[in-house]
Amino acid sequence: MTTVSPRSAHLTFRALEPIHGVIYFTPHGPDAYRELGITDPRMMYFASRSAAFGPVPAEVTIATFFNFNPDAVRAVIPAAWEIASPAEIFRARMRAVDRSLRQAWGDDIYGPEVSEAAALARQAAEHACERPQGRPLFAAHAALPWPDEPHLVLWHAQTLLREYRGDGHVALLLTEGLDGIEALITHSATGEISPEVLRASRSWSELDWAEGVRRLRERGWMADDSVALSEHGSERRGAIESRTDELSVFPYEAIGETGCVRLRALAAPLAIRVIEGDLGFPQMLSARYRQVVG
Repeated sequence: MTTVSPRSAHLTFRALEPIHGVIYFTPHGPDAYRELGITDPRMMYFASRSAAFGPVPAEVTIATFFNFNPDAVRAVIPAAWEIASPAEIFRARMRAVDRSLRQAWGDDIYGPEVSEAAALARQAAEHACERPQGRPLFAAHAALPWPDEPHLVLWHAQTLLREYRGDGHVALLLTEGLDGIEALITHSATGEISPEVLRASRSWSELDWAEGVRRLRERGWMADDSVALSEHGSERRGAIESRTDELSVFPYEAIGETGCVRLRALAAPLAIRVIEGDLGFPQMLSARYRQVVG
């Protein structure tokens, strides 16, 4: 194993993220879930991402997804398991991924670039499986069977790397004493994404958001006269992001800096094709992804 810098781990994760992220926007997702009788968009999201756990109660999804309004989760979990089994929902998710990547990449799903990228990403993801402790959402997905086709291997590998990173990030948010909505507020206050998008997509009310801002101001995280982070808040949020990068290094040590550079070079054009493949990426997110992978 060779040392990988936190910066390289961050860049490699970001370069591949559109390949995983397509599942949250593609029209093929709702089509696949509707085939099972699932028609509620919230149920589609929570059930498909938590299906790896099996038919769990809402509290497991609330705990591991962290920043969503618990009431939104309880409205659809465990009701989803009465419509379709977790295994059926997982298979529908993979069908949606398959259709999406075939649309984006065409016959290139059988090409050498996809195969090489899949092999590198899988090597990193399988190395991550040596340390599942404290990473429940990652561990649930790591227990799923690997697909056979390279384009699906690449997607699954990035899914594991994403959840591995995310579990570490949640642990750090908890260590800082932030709850789910407070974590969202501090994220939006960095300017990376609008508060309206985060609030609405995580099902929080304007009143909930305002109350979260008030709590953060009382603790010195937010400036008194705006929704911007204070100096203290900026320092703490920056420390969380830096430490998240550090905690995500381990998987990439399996391929080293050279492998990370090669994986980014292979993934970048593939990710751009996903973004530009008429697969539902919001314009704001597409622009942000292009800055990373373009």
